[in-house]
Formats: sequence, C-alpha cells, structure tokens
Amino acid sequence: RLQESRERLSVCSKLCYAVGGAPYQITGCALGFFLQIYLLDVAQVDAFYASIILFAGRAWDAITDPMVGFFISKTSWTRFGRLMPWIIFSTPFAIISYFLIWFVPDISTGQVMWYLVFYCAFQTLVTCFHVPYSALTMFISREQSERDSATAYRMTVEVLGTVLGTAIQGQIVGKVDTPCIESPFFFGLTNSSVAMEELNMTHDTESLTDTRNAYMIAAGVIGGLYLLCALILLLGVREKRESSELQSDEPVSFFQGLKLVMNHGPYIKLIAGFLFTSLAFMLLEGNFALFCTYTLGFRNDFQNILLAIMLSATLTVPFWQWFLTRFGKKIAVYVGISSAIPFLIVVVVLDSNLFVTYVVAVAAGISVAAAFLLPWSMLPDVVDDFKLQHPSSRGHEAIFFSFYVFFTKFTAGVSLGISTLSLDFAGYQTRGCSQPGQVNFTLKMLVSAVPVGLILLSLLLFKLYPIDEEKRRKNKKALQDLRQESNSSSESDNTELASIV
Repeated sequence: RLQESRERLSVCSKLCYAVGGAPYQITGCALGFFLQIYLLDVAQVDAFYASIILFAGRAWDAITDPMVGFFISKTSWTRFGRLMPWIIFSTPFAIISYFLIWFVPDISTGQVMWYLVFYCAFQTLVTCFHVPYSALTMFISREQSERDSATAYRMTVEVLGTVLGTAIQGQIVGKVDTPCIESPFFFGLTNSSVAMEELNMTHDTESLTDTRNAYMIAAGVIGGLYLLCALILLLGVREKRESSELQSDEPVSFFQGLKLVMNHGPYIKLIAGFLFTSLAFMLLEGNFALFCTYTLGFRNDFQNILLAIMLSATLTVPFWQWFLTRFGKKIAVYVGISSAIPFLIVVVVLDSNLFVTYVVAVAAGISVAAAFLLPWSMLPDVVDDFKLQHPSSRGHEAIFFSFYVFFTKFTAGVSLGISTLSLDFAGYQTRGCSQPGQVNFTLKMLVSAVPVGLILLSLLLFKLYPIDEEKRRKNKKALQDLRQESNSSSESDNTELASIV
C-alpha cells in the first residue's frame, strides 16, 4: 500500500502532464487549416511551389518520428531525466521557427526555400518535443491505472487544443479584410455557385500588410501558448527513472520485430483502412478554407465554419466512446466515418447556402471525432491479437503505434501536395476575388467527390478487418489465461528455489 501511494499521481500532476499535449495539437491544427491559403494568397507563392513545400514538410515530419525515437533511445540519463532535456532544448527553437513560417520575407528570390527550410525545421523540432512527451507516459508512474488516468487527461486537453488552434488562428486572421484582385476575364467564367454578393469585393491592390500582421500576431499568441504549456509540463511533472526499469526480457531486434508486425494481417488491414480515411479528412481539412472562400463565397465566414467543425468534433468524442463500448468498434467505424458522406455530397450539389454549410461542418466534425478516436482504440486490439499469435516475441508495441503515425503523416503530405498541385493545373489565381470555373470544380472534387470515394474504399477495407467484438472477447480471455499460467509458473519456480535454499 505504501508503494502504491507513492506511485499515485495527484490531479495537479496529471493536469500538468496533459497540458504538455496541447502545443502539438494547437500548432498542427493552425498549419493544417491555414497554411495552404496563407502560402497561396498572403505569401503569394506559386501553387506549384506551394505544393512542394506542403508535401516536403509533411513527408519530412513523417521521417523524423522514427529518427527522433531512435536517438532518444540512445540518450543517457541526466539530472533532468532522459526525456525532459529534449523538451527543454527544442521548445525555444520550435517557437522561433513556427513564427518564421508565418513571416513574409522581403526577398525577391529564395522565398520558397525560406518556407521549406522553416517548415521542415519546425516539424523536426516539434517532433523533438512530442515524441519524448508521448514516451513520458511510461516514466511518470509504474501503476498502469495511473498512466491510464493521465492519458485520459491528455486526450481531453489535446482535443481542446485542436479547437484552440482553430479559434486563435481563425478569429485573429478573420478580423482582417484581405485585399483581393478582381479579374474581368474570370468574372464571366466564375462558376454560378459562387454567391458574388457574399464576397467582400474590393479593388484594393495595395500591400497585404494588415493580413500579414494578423498572421504574425496569431503566430505570436500560439507561440506564447506553446512556451506556457512547456513550462507547466517541466515544472509540474517529474520524470522517474525507477518507473522505466525494463523487465528481464531479451533485447528485441528492431528489424526482426518490424518484419513480424508488417506480416500481421489484421494490422495491415486496419492501417490501410485508416490511411484512406485519414487521406479523406486531410483533403477536406487542407482545402476547406479555399472552398468556403471561393466556391461557396463565404470569404468572411470561413474561420467560423472551421471552428464549428472542431467544436463539433470535441463535443462528440464522449459520444463515440460510449457508442463503441455499447455497439462495438467495427460498427462505430461504419456509422461514424460514413455519416459524413451525405453531407459532403449536399454541400456541392445545392446552391451556396450559409446555413447548409454550417450543418455540413457540424456533421463533418462528428465524423472527425470518430476518425480521431477509433484508431487509438482499435490498435491495442491488434497488439493483443499479435501477442497471442507470437507469444514468445515481446517488445514490439512501439512499432505498431509509431508506424501508424508515420504512414498517417506521410499520407497527409501526399494529400496536401497533390491537392495544391491540382489547383495549379486548374489555373488558380493568387489573391483573386473569384476563381475560374476549373478551380471551383477542382475544389469541389477535393472536398467532396475524392473524400467520399476514399471513405467508401476504407469501409470496404474495414469489412476485411477480422477482429470483431466476439474475436476481441476471445483474445482478452486467452491473454488472461496466458498471464495466469505465466504467474503460476513463476510462483512454482520461486517455491522450488526456496525449497532448494
């Protein structure tokens, strides 16, 4: 009892730990929703080069996860711990690089390289923060119940962080009227679905100073929150070396474990399904601001529509947690992810309507919540199934989670790169008050037709996923039997050793 009381975490410690998850979500949401439109309309980067920046940045982010994880595993303990030094030293440089992403340099050449360098630098530095932070779960307590409780606090704060990132960036930037240029040539070609009376039409072709300042103010506010959250984490959480003491298992070969994991059928089917799902929602996330601004004509409302998506996602996470425990995870996947399909079709079929757009935003948020929660709920079931099929092979849990994150981030880079490149081929007009019909058609494809197709494909893959509720209960019972058998064997060995002594 004394040992358990020492390992028990206070509510304050759990809250301080949970706050550390906010920087990754706040910055990630701001970049996901606003970086594309910022590069195209504010920094005025050519759409082709913007696609390269977005793809290279996210692809590099995917590569840095296993790299940083490898280097952390080789790090020696210090008086601050093994993980905390990574968080301490990466934070100030991450904040500086994040701010410089939203700064427009006064240089005629090299602008593309500026954004590429600082975008990749920030992705590397935020990975140096988030990977050790994620691993910190195993270093705060040896009690599984305490770690689970701290993780629940963390997930709550991270979901709130997505709302905070969208709200801060959207509301600060949305208060400024961005000057646009009306092209007489494209005025007659503009798609009829564009509600021209809704647009904030202006012939002001002067500097974008106010808009650029707004983006830098938002970056400064988010950077300040990043620093505050990091300080709360560092001051409120103590990394315990004794909590991380490894068991007496033999060291596991990484490549041998990777080969076993990648040959595990349920894992491949699960990540394939969620890869297509993630790709669908990444396309929706990356292009929704442009779609609302140009195709629907809601130039002054898009930030509120984005906020509606994230608020809806936040409020419905508890519902999906209840739903999957009540009806099963596979049914939750079918219902949750497919619920966005009819609304994504409606938003492009009907004429531009602000009320319908908000309804679609709320419905999309409900599906986003399901897509956010379900992978992390279903991956442990795959790990349990793997343990039963390979009882003598241990220590591969990190591979399951790290490579899911790797594939998801790489897919996000592909989706952003392809979508921006598609807009370039369609003839996207930088700072245009309206866009050619081909651009509006492309945006409709990117936020409706393509995501719907990807969601349907993912549902077919989930149909092949073999771990249903009955299989999950059988696996749970089999694992309990294995643990009891292992404990009985250990007790008998100890008894025999005692008799010998």
